[in-house]
Amino acid sequence: MKTLSNQTLLYDEDCPLCQAYTGAFVKSGMLDNDGRKPYSELNANELTFVNADKAVNEIALIDRENNTVIYGIDSLIKVIGNSFPVVSTIGNIKPIKFVLKKLYSFISYNRKVIIPGKNSNNVIQCTPAFNYRYRIAFMLFATIVTAITLLNYATLLPIPKGGFGREAALAVGQLAFQFIFLYKLDNKTVLNYLGNVMTVSLGGSLLLLPMLLTNSFTTVPEILNIIWFGITVTLMFAEHFRRVKILELPPYLCFTWVAYRLIALAIILNI
Repeated sequence: MKTLSNQTLLYDEDCPLCQAYTGAFVKSGMLDNDGRKPYSELNANELTFVNADKAVNEIALIDRENNTVIYGIDSLIKVIGNSFPVVSTIGNIKPIKFVLKKLYSFISYNRKVIIPGKNSNNVIQCTPAFNYRYRIAFMLFATIVTAITLLNYATLLPIPKGGFGREAALAVGQLAFQFIFLYKLDNKTVLNYLGNVMTVSLGGSLLLLPMLLTNSFTTVPEILNIIWFGITVTLMFAEHFRRVKILELPPYLCFTWVAYRLIALAIILNI
């Protein structure tokens, strides 16, 4: 890899996703050993030219020689494009860059619900601004993917077959059911939790894909499809429990999460 020297990415140390990709840049040699730095360690000099408010939403790349900064997708294009020039060429084409910016914002504003991490006790926190539009967009995306996956997997299970509408309604119904136990909390807390719920559902959908793919090539015994589905639900429950603990929300939300799924299953079986 061609090293981009004298450049430092400011990353959110409480974000496992941010830690992973900035660490990969350094390990691969795309950035030098000082190529990343926790946002919380911004010093007084850097705060004179770094837009701290912007840097919580769009990762900042500091030029240590010139004390200049670029943000967001521009930072990533510069780092990756230094080793792979074609990325810089394609990424800076206006229509493509527009799409990349929207995709970057979609992930950045939702990073705390995609892969949550325990918040540190640092005075300076790199918490993205709450964006209702991107949060709703993420939940809608997760709902559509979940509904499509379950629609296809339902054909492998001994349950009455339904359509996309049923599966989408079940996903949205989960959110509505959980909201009943959260309505007294503020909107941001509620949407943070519901965003995590949809990430768990999205993760479950991804776990079902290998079995769906296997069934497309060969006939898998129904019992194995049922077992795989059961394992997936168990892993989803464990992940939901972990996220509830990180969010410091009441543990009973894990049991209402299960209760809704049992009620939904009972209704489906008796339709």
